[in-house]
Amino acid sequence: MFSKINSVGLFGLNAFPVTVEASFSAGQPNFDIVGMPDIAVQESKARIRAVLGQLNLKLLNGRVTVNLAPASVRKIGSMFDLPIMIALMKTGNVIAGDCADAAFVGELSLDGTLSPINGALGMTITASQNGIKRIFLPKANAKEASVADNIEVYGAEHITQIVDFLRHGTGLSPEPRYIPSAEEAARRMGDFADVMGQTAAKKAIEVAAAGSHNLLMIGPPGSGKSMLAKRIPSVLPKITFEESIETTQIYSVAGYINPSEPLITARPFRSVSHTASAVGLIGGGSVPHPGEISLAHNGVLFLDELPEFDRRVLETLRQPLENGEITISRASGSVNYPCEVMMVAAMNPCPCGNFGNPLKKCTCSDKMVTGYLNKISQPVLDRIDIQIEVQPVKYDDLSKRVKQENSAAIAERVQKARDIQAARFRGTSIKSNSRITPDIIAEVCAMTDEAEELLRGAFERLGLSARAYDRILKVGRTCADLDGSEKIGKNHIFQAIGFRSLDRKYWNR
Repeated sequence: MFSKINSVGLFGLNAFPVTVEASFSAGQPNFDIVGMPDIAVQESKARIRAVLGQLNLKLLNGRVTVNLAPASVRKIGSMFDLPIMIALMKTGNVIAGDCADAAFVGELSLDGTLSPINGALGMTITASQNGIKRIFLPKANAKEASVADNIEVYGAEHITQIVDFLRHGTGLSPEPRYIPSAEEAARRMGDFADVMGQTAAKKAIEVAAAGSHNLLMIGPPGSGKSMLAKRIPSVLPKITFEESIETTQIYSVAGYINPSEPLITARPFRSVSHTASAVGLIGGGSVPHPGEISLAHNGVLFLDELPEFDRRVLETLRQPLENGEITISRASGSVNYPCEVMMVAAMNPCPCGNFGNPLKKCTCSDKMVTGYLNKISQPVLDRIDIQIEVQPVKYDDLSKRVKQENSAAIAERVQKARDIQAARFRGTSIKSNSRITPDIIAEVCAMTDEAEELLRGAFERLGLSARAYDRILKVGRTCADLDGSEKIGKNHIFQAIGFRSLDRKYWNR
């Protein structure tokens, strides 16, 4: 006796079709699972035996072999409990219906209850892309899975519901396709209208948001760096449906999906503590999981108190920030996680926080200031396009309560600049000016003669690196886009150079 059942495996973000084959033959009772199963898959034998006992089914009296094909790919996780169980039931004629167009994923409790799994959306999308018309999974994952197109999603709380449906066609109905409401999409965020003063900082944030440039804010404690950072998502372009799917898949794999709101409908904002490890920041583990930089994909990664991070941890960010993805290699294989993020960092200028503060005297020695700043390497600094100084808010700005520009007005200008970039990079993988590649930078960053002369003088006078030159051009391109200018003008280059002046003030004193 023999049967085949469709399922889906998952490694990192990569879902792949799996065929579960079950064979019964006479002989000494034995239950084998082959096809490169990991420990979690092997443990399914114990769970399946317990469930079969609960259902009074005797399907393991002979020699039972379950094969997970393709056998050349490692199978990880407990989501194969359900398809193995269904395959055994079909082989034992407990289920006689045709399941060729259906896939099954889910973990079984000992009483037959279906427990939620991670990665349901990615697995459902892969099933649909491989011609599967129906997928059966735990009820807790059904709403998330229903985001996928061209596939019926059936969520069950207990395996008997699936068995009854396959035998009689009753008891289950397809999950309605999930469409997020306007209220969900408008997740509560702070507004820049609440931030008094800080005009220069707000302008720098607008430029950073318009081109998705990395941003560093330096200022004394209480100057409002964190307040400004937390409001950045409110001026970013609205997340697209494709970006929502990408981001949701990452959160699903990580196990961070809210069952009641399974689709990520706002750009992520991940605030990372300086105590974070390299694994926590970029991902890893024996079974590679996404880190904070991937959880911030299509959004903002906020690193507060930047010099307090372990220097080796910060160094791990260099390539992911440059490439927009992180590769984690293990003996079982390599996993790629996307990390197209806008990195925002904040820091004090010295240990006491008052170096350069016009209102308070710094108590640190030059050696202490230098040692503190040098915790951040030059290669990391080079990957930060915009550096700004945030000074304490003046009393008059607070007392007069002058009406401030709200986030919606800033977001409108940012969106117009992003629309220009979308048209410029149509047909390429580039989404924003920060990702302009060296091979096209001369073409898309054309300058006026005055702008070129200014940049030439700055390059020679300030001793800029080639990377700094490229990043000034990219920021200048964004400033020009905000002005609706086809060419980068002198004032745009002047702005861009100004945004990179703090490394000379603090690091090259």
